[in-house]
Amino acid sequence: MLLLVFCLSGQFIFAQLLDNLRIGFESNSAWYNDDKKTGSFYDNENQDGDKHLRFNNYLKLDYTFLENFTATVQVESYEPYALINYSPNFEGTNIGTYALNYRNSKFNVTAGHYYTQFGSGLILRTWEDRQLGLNNALLGGKVEYEPIESVSLTALYGKQRYGFKTSDGEIFGANAEINLSSIMSLEKSSLSLGLSYVGRKEAIDFEDPEFNELTNAFSGRLDYSEGNFYSSLEYVNKSDDTVVQLSQLSNAFVKPGNAILFNTGFSQKGFGLDATFRRLENMSFYSERKKDGNLFLENIVNYTPGLTKQHDYLLTNIFVYQAQSQVSFLDPGILKAGEIGGQIDLFYKINKDTPLGGKYGTKLAFNVSYWAGLKGDFDYGNQDYSTDLFGFGNKYFSDINFEVRKKWSPKWSTIFYYVNQYYNKKEIEGNFGADPIKTNILVAEATHKLGGGKSIRFEAQKLWSDSESHDWTGGTFEFNLNSRYSFYVNDIYNSGDDGDTAETHYFNVGGSYTKGATRLGLNYGRQRAGLICVGGVCRYAAEATGVNANLTMSF
Repeated sequence: MLLLVFCLSGQFIFAQLLDNLRIGFESNSAWYNDDKKTGSFYDNENQDGDKHLRFNNYLKLDYTFLENFTATVQVESYEPYALINYSPNFEGTNIGTYALNYRNSKFNVTAGHYYTQFGSGLILRTWEDRQLGLNNALLGGKVEYEPIESVSLTALYGKQRYGFKTSDGEIFGANAEINLSSIMSLEKSSLSLGLSYVGRKEAIDFEDPEFNELTNAFSGRLDYSEGNFYSSLEYVNKSDDTVVQLSQLSNAFVKPGNAILFNTGFSQKGFGLDATFRRLENMSFYSERKKDGNLFLENIVNYTPGLTKQHDYLLTNIFVYQAQSQVSFLDPGILKAGEIGGQIDLFYKINKDTPLGGKYGTKLAFNVSYWAGLKGDFDYGNQDYSTDLFGFGNKYFSDINFEVRKKWSPKWSTIFYYVNQYYNKKEIEGNFGADPIKTNILVAEATHKLGGGKSIRFEAQKLWSDSESHDWTGGTFEFNLNSRYSFYVNDIYNSGDDGDTAETHYFNVGGSYTKGATRLGLNYGRQRAGLICVGGVCRYAAEATGVNANLTMSF
């Protein structure tokens, strides 16, 4: 009898433990092979020409106990090496992040690694993106406190993660979110105020610096909405600090930074309009100064994504804009202190049973973005500059695109997409001899439902350029057998004379299997050299050929 009670109690306790445990697993693997078009596989960093098989594995455990506590551990493995284009600091197998969190109605306290964001992220954002190889979590402590329903306060301290290490620089932060609508008893509108402070303290490793170890950044923001209208304004100021050039610190070039972000819009059924303006001046911000502008985005403190349309197609993502938040005086012909510009989004649905709407209606989307350098006086010899507040300098980038989505019948739907782009390669990439690239891109997509969960999708893409180097053609065919199985093949080809991409088929063949929270993807093909972007944040990826597999599971 006692044995039976013991066994039943043990089963109950074990069941309770499992109920409180959440497990997530992700494995990204690749076999890179030599290819006469993309070249021999070789990693110059590790000198490992024979290590063709690579793995990035992530195991995350979240355990809740005593109602208010959650313990989190993420184990990561990069064996025998990380996938190519990832930082060499991702090496071996170790605990990547760990944390203990306590939460009740008033407090949210975390010790260990944590992710956070103040406002839009212009002053502080930490996050993980495995596709980009980015994880800048802070290791330290964070306390969030709500003394009353309309006020939220945050204080934090930490050192940023890179690889399995932490930065030498320390991050301090405080934030306040105040719901003025509640305090002022506003019933028909919403008004909130946000105030933030972030400090970066890092020892300075040369004599008699004319800037402080502690760099201070302050931000204030105001959000307002009423009915279908909304708007927000944010301003950031960063104290004097050295301008880092080629990872070198200097007393000769010490400048403050600032940022302005304004967003407004209006939406109602069938119509939406959104406009964003942003100005950045010397707003690159890293927990270690010498990491400024590093290839792998390590130690980045703030979030300054490229505010342009996030395109879905292969050819529309060849010339992608990266935010130009940094100061660059590396060449007298390319002098930059930041960026200014914005974008406008317009959405409209033509009603059903109208001449243009047809039986199912028609969806239209229009987007335009424009970005330029800051206008001002730039003195290369004395390494100095002054800027106009709202002056537009050299044009960096523009993107005008128009989309028509149309459902023709219960089985057929189409998308027609046009993009006009201007890409100033010289200013954006620092390529002094390059001319601006002007492109026109057309995409046509059709989806046909076959019944029984089956469907097929076609894409046809074409890119024309004023440059003889870029004349791209692309296509995609996708077959969905049911909700679990999907297969695809795509290819893009440049018939221009660009020495890096001409007469090379960048093809991919693959498929996926999905069941519940488990997904397995497999593909073979070529990766074009260029930028990989997620949410407007981009990093460079080298050309490669091979088999790639992705497995994600959660339970």
